[in-house]
Amino acid sequence: MSSSLRATVSAQPGPQTAFLQTPADICFYGGAAGGGKTVGLILEPLRHVSRVPGFTAVFFRRTTPQITHPGGLWDESLNFYARFGGTPHLRAHEWRWRRGGKIKFSHLQFDTTVYDWQGAQLTLICFDELTHFTAHQFFYMVSRNRSTCGVRPYIRATCNPDADSWVAEFLAWWIHQETGLPIPQRAGVLRYYIRLADKIIWADRPEALMQQTMRSEDLPPGVDPPQPISVTFIPARVFDNPALLRVNPEYLAWLLSLPLLERERLLGGNWKIRPSAGLYFKREWCAVADAAPADLDIVRYWDLAATEKTELNDPDWTVGIKLGRDRKGSFWLLDVVRARANPGDVEKLLLNTATQDGKRVTIGFGQDPGQAGKSQAQHLVRGLSSFTVRPAIEGGDKLTRFGPFSSQCRAGNVTILRAPWNEDLFGVLEGFPELAHEDEVDACSGALEMLNPQMTGWGIYELYRQQAEQLLQAERQATSGRPEPAYAPGSMEWLAKQHKSS
Repeated sequence: MSSSLRATVSAQPGPQTAFLQTPADICFYGGAAGGGKTVGLILEPLRHVSRVPGFTAVFFRRTTPQITHPGGLWDESLNFYARFGGTPHLRAHEWRWRRGGKIKFSHLQFDTTVYDWQGAQLTLICFDELTHFTAHQFFYMVSRNRSTCGVRPYIRATCNPDADSWVAEFLAWWIHQETGLPIPQRAGVLRYYIRLADKIIWADRPEALMQQTMRSEDLPPGVDPPQPISVTFIPARVFDNPALLRVNPEYLAWLLSLPLLERERLLGGNWKIRPSAGLYFKREWCAVADAAPADLDIVRYWDLAATEKTELNDPDWTVGIKLGRDRKGSFWLLDVVRARANPGDVEKLLLNTATQDGKRVTIGFGQDPGQAGKSQAQHLVRGLSSFTVRPAIEGGDKLTRFGPFSSQCRAGNVTILRAPWNEDLFGVLEGFPELAHEDEVDACSGALEMLNPQMTGWGIYELYRQQAEQLLQAERQATSGRPEPAYAPGSMEWLAKQHKSS
């Protein structure tokens, strides 16, 4: 006697189920991190692909690496599609079914990439992180959303909030324009639009738009007038994804640890919040002390400029931030040196400051990419030959790089040594990102990266995700009886463990 076991794959109750049940021609899903967006998108074509000959779905990310990175679209597809008879073709980034159904994963890196799809007939088009795409890319691909396989063509898209994206404007009816949060009563409600000469006209009912489309008498016999397109938005947050929180309970702590701007977007689902003064630093977040511990690991990081101040210019400052980390993992901002000087005087400033700091202080500075930056770095390292020097090629925008320092300040992990330069420093950090000169911001970011090398070159989201994942793995090992690793004081693993224990 033999028996077979069958696994049931279903959406989670709530927004994910609503996403898979909506009749809308175009549905936007998510608007926050951790809402089960990627899995919902992966599940969508399974209703058709194994049973409808000629059914074709395409998943788009902006670039190919975003498709294949760990935990991305391709990885998620491996968890589902083979169970439903799909055969993977890695080189082509495709899944194929015996009856002719196909799911392809592709990119739209440039605006012109859409023209590679001229003549295509795509029954289902899925955009992962739609705010990464331009309006031109989206609406051009809407024109490729057609099919003769018997399934009505439709589009599904996931997104995170971005106040400056065209998506925020497109979804304005579903978003409260003062709070920036989704309006609960409008979640999943269908609206209709037509697009004439790049202008979008909305209505609550399709009939209200029919008079603005082509009339029957203007069309060939047997051709129906074009129908308005139905659209809806279904918001989802991490609390709508209990499966994720069961497997990775630290994910919520990761979202809570983000700087205010990212936390409001990714945890709160706020579509209106923008970078502004006071979001990234407030002086009350940091204690001010008259003395610092003696046993600190200390670095001095320089944000370099090389132009003297005259009556006709307003150059950037050369700023050196001295930052220490104690044995508990807390940070101490010990000194700020700033000057506007020519290249020769900047070299003297670095040498004189290094001599005063002493050889136990590691020196770092930003290195511009390219040969000129490499040559300058070699010159400065030679001039500081008596000291430990680590040039660093800075990557990422200012907001992303300053995020970890902002998070440490907000958590109360940064103490500032009382000194005459305090007020000037507070003014710059509180004014970021709206000031003309933010050199102290870059220097603080670089100093923290020197004390935490794992931060360098990573976006803040990927950094925290990986570290939360490492912490979860370590705790599982500890639970299973294996030795728990020792976390470096001040590392995100260590901080997350302290947060959990408190």
